[in-house]
Amino acid sequence: MRLAFATTPLEKISFPSFIAFHPAAFRIHCSSIFIRLRFSLPCPPPFMQVSARPATLSAPYSPHLVEIPASHRIQTHMNVVAIANQKGGVGKTTTAISLSAALAELGQRVLLLDLDPQANATSGLGVEPDSEGSMYYPLIGEAKIQEKVIPTRIENLSLVPSGMDLAGVEIELARSDDHLTRLRKLLTNLKRGKKYDYCILDTPPSLGVLMTTSLAAADEVIIPLQCEWFGLEGLAKIVHVIEQIRESGAAPKLKLEGILMTMFDGRTNLSRQVVEEVSNYFPDQLYQSVIPRTIRIGEAPSHGKTIFEHDSSGIGAQAYRSAAQEFLIRHSNVGGPIA
Repeated sequence: MRLAFATTPLEKISFPSFIAFHPAAFRIHCSSIFIRLRFSLPCPPPFMQVSARPATLSAPYSPHLVEIPASHRIQTHMNVVAIANQKGGVGKTTTAISLSAALAELGQRVLLLDLDPQANATSGLGVEPDSEGSMYYPLIGEAKIQEKVIPTRIENLSLVPSGMDLAGVEIELARSDDHLTRLRKLLTNLKRGKKYDYCILDTPPSLGVLMTTSLAAADEVIIPLQCEWFGLEGLAKIVHVIEQIRESGAAPKLKLEGILMTMFDGRTNLSRQVVEEVSNYFPDQLYQSVIPRTIRIGEAPSHGKTIFEHDSSGIGAQAYRSAAQEFLIRHSNVGGPIA
């Protein structure tokens, strides 16, 4: 009976209200979501092949800090990492800011590209949105990306700000034949300068041209996923989009680097169940670090500060530091990012 749902289009996924009150029904429904995802693809992409070993989370409900060997701290080339989820309100921009700042704190040279016309990553760092200084002109071929980079008050962290005019670039890009590869070409030129270890892309919460262009320009993708029902639906869709980008030839080596659970509420069974279900289907991609739901994380952008400036010793800051350390270990010289 359950396999009868396998051919249901992803757009038809729904979340019946009774699931919220029945754990067994929750597990069955989650299974149907990922079954639909796997059946919707010709074959499971490399990053969706589930390991035979059981999924384990050593500390899934609290941040933990790990020691990073000195050899892991230096990157030999610039990795482009897109923070992406087409669903809004999942902590995407907060993750882009916090991961960038945490990596900079750990000595990595980071460039944060704000590709969301709402410019939340820009204002979240205390910088005024600037349409003239955004990626608009580089994307239409009238400026170089290096000309738009500005320093921030945080050591090792630079920014390309955004502005509302960036919304208009989607129309410009849609008219061009190379809209999927244009940003990748710009970043390839930036890589040659060897000025940065990581370039973090804060993508818009949509499946429009800017989002697909960002994914095509990235080497890896991190998906922030809130610990709620609709997050699972969004995960299935974004993974499917990643595979489509790979198959298009625009970014054949694009990898799902990881899934970072956000807005975790340890007081509810729901949050734990969502984490456990994601760990069952993506055991290698799921970050051990989990970002808790805390008011301090929400307050920080209103002051134009990172969580580390606003509440350096709080659980939110600890969680993002842990995630950054885990990120660096995944990118160690031993094995590189998980495929």
